[in-house]
Amino acid sequence: MTQTRRHVLTLLGAAAMVPPAHATPGEVETLIRALTGASPLRDGLIRLELPVLVENGNTVSMRVSVANPPSPVDSIHVFADGNPLPHVAVFRFGPRAGVPAISTRIRLATSQTVTAIACLRDGTRWRDSVELLVTLAACIE
Repeated sequence: MTQTRRHVLTLLGAAAMVPPAHATPGEVETLIRALTGASPLRDGLIRLELPVLVENGNTVSMRVSVANPPSPVDSIHVFADGNPLPHVAVFRFGPRAGVPAISTRIRLATSQTVTAIACLRDGTRWRDSVELLVTLAACIE
């Protein structure tokens, strides 16, 4: 019994020393390429609003909007390259959705770049990015 208890305590101690997992910018680029396919990403049209300096990564206010889209917006995807799960959110819009704008809160693990991509029904893809500094990290449990 003593040997089993020591073994468990050793494993718990080793697990506590493992650093938290984070996505890499390369992984995020792969996810974005899978989303966009052959469509080129264009800058503009979509606007991502986040504070540049974030005191607490547990609740970060975010607003995403698409102004005067040439075609109806099908979906908006949000990626954070420093989070353990980088595909943070997906918002889908139907034909009666009205203005494509979202205001919500997200969690951010560390200082990173957050990217929003708007997928329009005509097949075009638009992006906006914000690089921000997080002083108190979240998502590391």
